[in-house]
Amino acid sequence: MELNSNQIAEILPHRYPFALVDRITDYEPGQWAKGMKCVSAAEPVFCGHFPQQHIFPGVLILEAMAQVGAIAILSLPENQGKIALFGGVKNARFKRKVIPGDVLEMECVLTKRRGPVGIGECKAMVNGEVACTAELTFAISG
Repeated sequence: MELNSNQIAEILPHRYPFALVDRITDYEPGQWAKGMKCVSAAEPVFCGHFPQQHIFPGVLILEAMAQVGAIAILSLPENQGKIALFGGVKNARFKRKVIPGDVLEMECVLTKRRGPVGIGECKAMVNGEVACTAELTFAISG
């Protein structure tokens, strides 16, 4: 199943400039999701990070991966209208810079869930090269 930006906005509460997923390329509710972000030089973050050498911030890569994972968990019927909050970040590793013109391809597999708390194993890649990996903990709030 694929979701465009309008369909993503029906599931996630994030709006510009914090809507960091342009498209969900495939997902299975409650299990996993894959998505993409097209990084543009026109994004406001590049006014300060860094003006002379644009690099997409690692914290925003983590947030984009979390939003992909949120699609997986919030697309379950029982979670409609709820939000997924960060509970923690473990083992985050940044392997390459992400710059304007890159297409960030992300995936998040939900590996554990107990009540409203869960864990997702996430990966972000550019042209098949790993840019970031992390284990993200989330909590459903509603």
